Amino acid sequence: MRFKHGLTILSALALSGATLTTHAAYPEKNIQYVIAFAAGGESDIKARWQQTIFRKKYKHEMIVVNKPGAGGGIAWSALNGMSADGYSIVGCNLPHIVLQPLEGQVQYKTDDITPAYWFHYTADALIVAADSPYKTFADLVKATKAEPGKLTFAGSATYSANHVAHEKFNQFADVKTTYVPFKGTGDMIQSIIGKHVSGAMSYVPLAMQQRARMRMLAVALDKRHPAFPDVPTFKELGYKWVDGAYRGVAVPKSTPRDVIKKVSDLMAELNKDPDILKWMADGGFEAVDIPFDKSPAFMKELTGGYMQAAKRMGLVK
Repeated sequence: MRFKHGLTILSALALSGATLTTHAAYPEKNIQYVIAFAAGGESDIKARWQQTIFRKKYKHEMIVVNKPGAGGGIAWSALNGMSADGYSIVGCNLPHIVLQPLEGQVQYKTDDITPAYWFHYTADALIVAADSPYKTFADLVKATKAEPGKLTFAGSATYSANHVAHEKFNQFADVKTTYVPFKGTGDMIQSIIGKHVSGAMSYVPLAMQQRARMRMLAVALDKRHPAFPDVPTFKELGYKWVDGAYRGVAVPKSTPRDVIKKVSDLMAELNKDPDILKWMADGGFEAVDIPFDKSPAFMKELTGGYMQAAKRMGLVK
């Protein structure tokens, strides 16, 4: 699904001394951008790119604040207590914001999150250390079947895209392995390299960043990734698996519609910047362009698949 949406910056004229704050140019000052995960992961990387382009375009700062905890739940639980003026935004992730509330340990509901814009996704990737004994996907599956329950796979957060991908692997390959959650992608790198875990359910960007120290065994794309022509897709291996994690930004639920549109338009403008498009392509990120008014339909489309995963994970009957 791909949407086209341009940026419109509204300007105001002072007429008869009236105050037209709702039509003021945006942004007029710094924006606080809360990332729900630790530094070094995919959410943080994209935010730093956006920060760079924002500074260049608008001469203000996009202040990135990392607020990890509860697989993103700490930041998302605090979202609706933030200012609703468009100057406080929070990175949001799918399927996290759909699955976490089903488990019941976070202090927010899916309906509490108001996405303003979705800007990219990263495809699921099965990764091991470069010196792992598992040279191919077949090697890994053979090992899991030989010792059920012994192999462990790192991932970012619980009830996240990585967690869902781990459950898919167990189901599709008919194996039993253990999921080990970390606060974010950046936190689990040393565990993978040091083989404290058997491998990881992560994304293409990690495989690209760490290609000298890690090996990707399979990827959830329609076609092989051009940077990894020797790595098969899960489809090639016989699994109906094309998926990953979607990322965007959310605003407090009380934010006026015209302000949500301004935030959406701003993020769309950043997302089409040539430098960001190049960084995404080079880094293994797949661009999408989903503004605030298309978000409900987009989330509804994905939620069906997430609910199937929720049943496998025991979150719903």
